[in-house]
Amino acid sequence: MKNGVVGAAPLPALTWCCQGWSPPRCRSQIRQVRIPLQPHSRRTSGVTTAAAAIAASWRPGRTRRTPGAAGSCSARAGYEVRAAASFRSPPPTDSRGATSWNRTTAGASTGFACRRSGPRGPRLLAMGPLSARLLIQRGRPKCDRLGKIRSLDLSGMNLLSEHLDPKLLSRLKQLQELDLSNNQLETLPANLGLSHLRILRCANNQLGDVTVLCQFPQLEELSLEGNPFLTVSDNLKVSFLLPKLRKVNGKDASSTCSQVENLNRELTSRVTAHWEKFMAALSPDEEAEKAQADFVRSAIRDVRYGPESLSDFTQWRVRMISEELLASGGTQVHEANISERPPEATAIQEPRAGPVASKRPGDGPVHVSPNKRVCTSPLAQVEGIPVGSAGSQTALQLEPLHFLQCHSKNNSPRDLETQLWACAFEPAWDEGQAGATSQTVATCGGEAVCVIDCQTGIVLHKYKAPSEEFFSVAWTALTVVTQAGHKKRWSVLAAAGLRGLVRLLHVRAGFCCGLIRAHKKAIATLCFSPTHETHLFTASYDKRIILWDIGVPNHDYEFQASQLLTLDTTSIALRLCPVASCPDAYLLAGCEGGCRCWDVRLDQPQKRRVCEVEFVFSEGSEATGRRVDGLAFVNEDVVASKGSSLGTICLWSWSQTWQGRGSQSTVAVVVLARLQWSPTELAYFSLSTCPDEGMVLCGDEEGNVWIYDVRPLVAQRPPPPATPQAPTQILKWPQPRALGQTVSRTMVNTVVADPTFTYLTALTDSNIVAIWRRNQP
Repeated sequence: MKNGVVGAAPLPALTWCCQGWSPPRCRSQIRQVRIPLQPHSRRTSGVTTAAAAIAASWRPGRTRRTPGAAGSCSARAGYEVRAAASFRSPPPTDSRGATSWNRTTAGASTGFACRRSGPRGPRLLAMGPLSARLLIQRGRPKCDRLGKIRSLDLSGMNLLSEHLDPKLLSRLKQLQELDLSNNQLETLPANLGLSHLRILRCANNQLGDVTVLCQFPQLEELSLEGNPFLTVSDNLKVSFLLPKLRKVNGKDASSTCSQVENLNRELTSRVTAHWEKFMAALSPDEEAEKAQADFVRSAIRDVRYGPESLSDFTQWRVRMISEELLASGGTQVHEANISERPPEATAIQEPRAGPVASKRPGDGPVHVSPNKRVCTSPLAQVEGIPVGSAGSQTALQLEPLHFLQCHSKNNSPRDLETQLWACAFEPAWDEGQAGATSQTVATCGGEAVCVIDCQTGIVLHKYKAPSEEFFSVAWTALTVVTQAGHKKRWSVLAAAGLRGLVRLLHVRAGFCCGLIRAHKKAIATLCFSPTHETHLFTASYDKRIILWDIGVPNHDYEFQASQLLTLDTTSIALRLCPVASCPDAYLLAGCEGGCRCWDVRLDQPQKRRVCEVEFVFSEGSEATGRRVDGLAFVNEDVVASKGSSLGTICLWSWSQTWQGRGSQSTVAVVVLARLQWSPTELAYFSLSTCPDEGMVLCGDEEGNVWIYDVRPLVAQRPPPPATPQAPTQILKWPQPRALGQTVSRTMVNTVVADPTFTYLTALTDSNIVAIWRRNQP
């Protein structure tokens, strides 16, 4: 053990046992650095004088954390903490230290920076068809016959798809390497005849389909970066279609192959089960040919698995599996014919998918630094404990699905210190459909942002920025128009933290397409407007909140952000919350110095504004100016806030409070109820709400998740109950085992559920992302 970290072999899995502990209640027991407490610095380990100096150089009381890195992702085997890796590993940094999924580097502009990867050079006029002479000039080795060329560079020529003449290119009988980067290709011809091709570079084009790559069965290396219409589903298709592929975008392809194998195995099982059900319901009078066509259509419609972002791949495979099943008469279905990877690739994967370490009665607890706790949780009994005072509310049935170490520093399973701060569910793509929701969640902590599918536990994407520490993430959905005039729906993820930069991540295409230089100091939190998809609020340690219009990306997928408003605060804003009933008019913020409100109407002339109203939670002066570190709307009127008094969460009415304001600048809130919560004096446990289900959620310092069904409290008439109301249930945190020993102690910083409360995600202070699924009665 070193620095409070448990030593380990590379990337082991972790199992769960039932042990608890009682962490220190006094902040002085867990802090060794005698400096003022600031947001995102609740728990710090002992630091050297040099480390303290670094902390003081950018913000008083802030110990700068070392970011985490990717591990690996494997199929779930019981309840385990496991490392997880994205399909697209982060590229190396450029000379300026900027990085992204797609090697996007940072360029300078007014308040904004963005540049796509790869040498683009000046744009050329569209050239005519390729000629044999041109191919000989650009081919290697130098020769006078096309049949002898082994390497051909056609990059940066502004080629269109129709310029690739199959009759001409098929004469390159010995071609092994082809570079088509930095052109305008929308597709590749299906009959190029390059059967010996081993290396293909198609970066920075307009490709929208990868299935034509199956004509290159010997392909070993492939580059598809900078093709914004390709998604993670296309990554999986490539791995499925090209059995000899070793590298994609310069990274090892074995991880993606493993994901394809797992997905294919599950899809095969589900299609087979659907076939049996379909045949059992088939009428003897139905024609066999029509029944077979109906089966394929029904399988594509009804067989679902994995996240929505992989739906293109899963439906594509379901069709193939269904047709194969029909061809065999329903007797057998072959799984994907994916060739084994080279021995070195297999060796890399083995520890990532290692079995869960079994619990041994004689093992003692692993003691770590009291300033950094490690995770806690049960081997089997993870159901919540119903503790409602009335006893009439039924506890939710929450099944633990995944416990991931996807933010680990340097891929190390020993990293039980990276603090995870914020998570948010992706907006549903089909917002017009009733009950539409998403099972994709973004998490941030250390130097990484991860996008995870809650159903499978797969880390779909991972974005890393060296020297950054991410504190907040927020989603928006944009409609963009391509050069061809087609409308595309984008999910854009904004992430920000220590360096004061906002990174705009195009998740489905897998690259960073924008960088806003928002503040000179760290950004504590950010959120998008619920009514304007391009309006983004950022709150910084410089005691300012700025409203940005990030704009819609142009044809080169670049954003041009503009600043709309600046709101001055007297203390650091920790949580931002547009008022649910009038989000275009007012913004609520939970701050170090209390709860405040600003007028954010854009039809007003002032572009820089001070606080409009300060809300207090007691008539006495004792509660005035207390930190509010949790803030969210339960519905259009009721606000849940935390921090104004110890051990409680307050429910109060926005409309009644605002109506009683008059001309006052300080207003006492109209309290509807108080909820019992942990009596800890520690701060920065963020609460969240699930408005459609009437739920309030909050973690605590002992690893518990407090769940409140507040619909009865919201519906009741005043006066509020005299005593705080107990939670509907407390979800006990499972306690893991790592390296053959019990790992104890954690803090749940954030708990978030999707809009239908199907999945619940909790982030800990010990580099664990935990995901539960709700079982419907």
